[in-house]
Amino acid sequence: MNPQILSFRKRCVSPNSLAPATNRFQTICLVSAVAILLAGSAGLVSVPVIEGQEKRPSDPWTVAQTIQPAELASELGDKGGTPPAIVYVGFRTLFVGGHVPGATFHGSASTEQGLSDLNKWAEELPRTTNLVIYCGCCPLEKCPNIRPAFTMLDKMGFKKLRVLILPTNFATDWADKGCPIQKGM
Repeated sequence: MNPQILSFRKRCVSPNSLAPATNRFQTICLVSAVAILLAGSAGLVSVPVIEGQEKRPSDPWTVAQTIQPAELASELGDKGGTPPAIVYVGFRTLFVGGHVPGATFHGSASTEQGLSDLNKWAEELPRTTNLVIYCGCCPLEKCPNIRPAFTMLDKMGFKKLRVLILPTNFATDWADKGCPIQKGM
C-alpha cells in the first residue's frame, strides 16, 4: 500500500472502525474523506481508470473497443494479416453510394428489421471473429444505428468487437481523408 495512504490511515482511522472520531484531527480527516468521495461520485474529481477502459456515458463501448480510420485503412492494406469483418449498420442509400471495402450490409440497426438481420448473420460467426462496425450517416454522438448494433453484438459475446470512429460522418472522416471506398452493393 502507498506509504502516504498508510500514514493517513494510521492517523485518521480509529482502531475500531466503527468508533466515532475522538479528536479534532480525526473529525477533519473523516469530513475530508467524505468530501472527496462525494466529489468523485459527482464527477468533480477525476478517478483513475485502466487505460483503454475509459468511456463516455452515452457510449456502450470503451476506448479500447474503438478503431480510428487510419488504423482500419492500414489493417485493410496489410497483405499479410487477416482483415476484420466490417459491418455497415446504416442506411442502404449511403452504403450504395460508398462504403469501406469489403463491408457487409444488414440494414439500419435503428430498425427492428435491421437488428434482426444483423442478429441472424452474426449468429453463424465464431465469437472470436474480429468485427468492426460503423455507420457514418451523421455525427457519431447522434447516430441512431451504431449503439443498438454494438449493444446487440456485445451481448452476443463477440470478444473482438470495435467501432470505427467517424466523429462527423463517413464522407468527412473516411472518404475525404483518402481512405479506400467501394461503391454499390
